[in-house]
Amino acid sequence: MEVLEEQFDLECNPYDRVLTREELLKGVRGKEGLLPLLTDRIDGEVLDAAGPRLRIVANYAVGFNNIDVGAATSRKIAATNTPGVLTDTTADLAMALLLAVARRIVTSDAYARAGKYTSWAPELLLGVDVHHKTLGIFGLGRIGYALAKRAGGFDMRILYHNTRRADPEMEKRVGAEYVTKETLLEQSDFISIHMPFNEDTHRFIGAEELAAMKRSAFLINTARGELIDEKALVRALQDGLIAGAGLDVFEYEPKIEPELTRMENVVILPHIGSASIETRTKMGLVAAENLIALLVDGAIPPNCLNLEIFN
Repeated sequence: MEVLEEQFDLECNPYDRVLTREELLKGVRGKEGLLPLLTDRIDGEVLDAAGPRLRIVANYAVGFNNIDVGAATSRKIAATNTPGVLTDTTADLAMALLLAVARRIVTSDAYARAGKYTSWAPELLLGVDVHHKTLGIFGLGRIGYALAKRAGGFDMRILYHNTRRADPEMEKRVGAEYVTKETLLEQSDFISIHMPFNEDTHRFIGAEELAAMKRSAFLINTARGELIDEKALVRALQDGLIAGAGLDVFEYEPKIEPELTRMENVVILPHIGSASIETRTKMGLVAAENLIALLVDGAIPPNCLNLEIFN
């Protein structure tokens, strides 16, 4: 914020909540640059409400499905994101979720806090091992690759599936094996999703995919909630088709399917994948750098998503 205040006449959301649609449309009027959160839907209506002075939308997130990039491009407005800086922090959380749901960390914590722990017992709160198990990664990009590196410390077998196969050297560094979607679903003990959300990946995991998983498998999602059919996930968990899930994102967040909140084999978090002081600060600075590059220096923003507007 201090960096932006040094360069711009800055107007901020004054509330500790997401702006209503009406507030957003009113607030963008006459602005040259916008710095939205992933909870702010920036579409053609918002871009038009801002007016002809608007030149850049600098998203405070690596994902940008909240921005209609096509609408921005048609209006010659730059759209940017914050890639790279949250990779390790999000991978840390994915691994934490995996461990938490496998070893029943949250349930065990609640058990101890409730004063129920009276004696060690051979079958008290048994979980499952993580080491030497098979981890399936959908999307071996920056975050998926960082998770694979962490999983190597647990001697896990790494399977992955991408739309396109990754570089062989990248595979070799983490011992990752490229497989079909079907093979990954069938053979993985843990599945972690790290794909971008778009029309092609909407509900990438649905009833059919969940039925193909091992009954002993766990599903982890720190990417976007829309990648999973949440009602199908609830049914799969209720029917014992999979063993559990670790979720940081939800299909209709902040709304969560009520059944998920009552399941002990599900760990749910409030979208905190990048929530460390260091990373959130870096994200803000990257967004600020994108704004300054275009509006102050007259340069192409370093993280531009629609470079064609500069041709």
